[in-house]
Amino acid sequence: MASSVKNLCTICHDDGIFNPAVIWCTECAVFFCRDCEKPHSKFHLSTNHKTMSTEDYRKLPTFMQEISSQCKDHKKKIELYCPFHASPCCVQCITDKHSKCHEMKPLSDILKQVKSSASVQLFEKDLKDAKENLDTAIKYMKNKISTINTQKSKATEEICYMRKLINDYLNKLEQDLLNDLDSKHSKLKSNMDTLVQQMEHQASQIDLMQSQFTKMTQYATELQMYIGLREIEKIASQATKYSEDLESAEEKNLEMVLL
Repeated sequence: MASSVKNLCTICHDDGIFNPAVIWCTECAVFFCRDCEKPHSKFHLSTNHKTMSTEDYRKLPTFMQEISSQCKDHKKKIELYCPFHASPCCVQCITDKHSKCHEMKPLSDILKQVKSSASVQLFEKDLKDAKENLDTAIKYMKNKISTINTQKSKATEEICYMRKLINDYLNKLEQDLLNDLDSKHSKLKSNMDTLVQQMEHQASQIDLMQSQFTKMTQYATELQMYIGLREIEKIASQATKYSEDLESAEEKNLEMVLL
């Protein structure tokens, strides 16, 4: 398309001259500078051509700028319209593509009052409705996003609160168990300290008895030895029973520690 360099005159550019364009001819599909536009507007074949300023041309959507009044295949002016193919065409197109098509119409008849046609108004309404629907949907989705953000914040607060309750409960449970353990340990240690004292006393008594037994075997008479042995046997029996009682008490104390 000749408008690939939008700001330059097409005629001058073909001659290697870079003059800024001021108008665009919709029928010639050519940009003209001020000098080239004058003969174009006076030439009898192009006097009635529709033109627009380059500023207005650049306001058109890109896809519309690419639409030309010349046939892309034959480089001839598009003057006809094929209803069967719903396609504008040039004279050469009739031979190449539309030889079997009937009721070819002048393109000028199709284009009459196209901007004020019901189709344009319908499309405008459809676009407006589509935009309003999208705006409504966007607003709805933004509200939903705001809602789920609020829900997430509340859920996070609830989780943190529940975590605190659980931590507080576990801390209290831990402290109660530790306090109970300290109490049991103190009581058990006190009992065991008492037993140790008793055992040490019994041990000292046995040491004394051993010393006395040694002296008895060395210096006692037979009668003294006979009677003394019975006393020693009685004391030894008591010591044995005391040791057995200690073993039973020790096992009981260990069980208390395990509980």
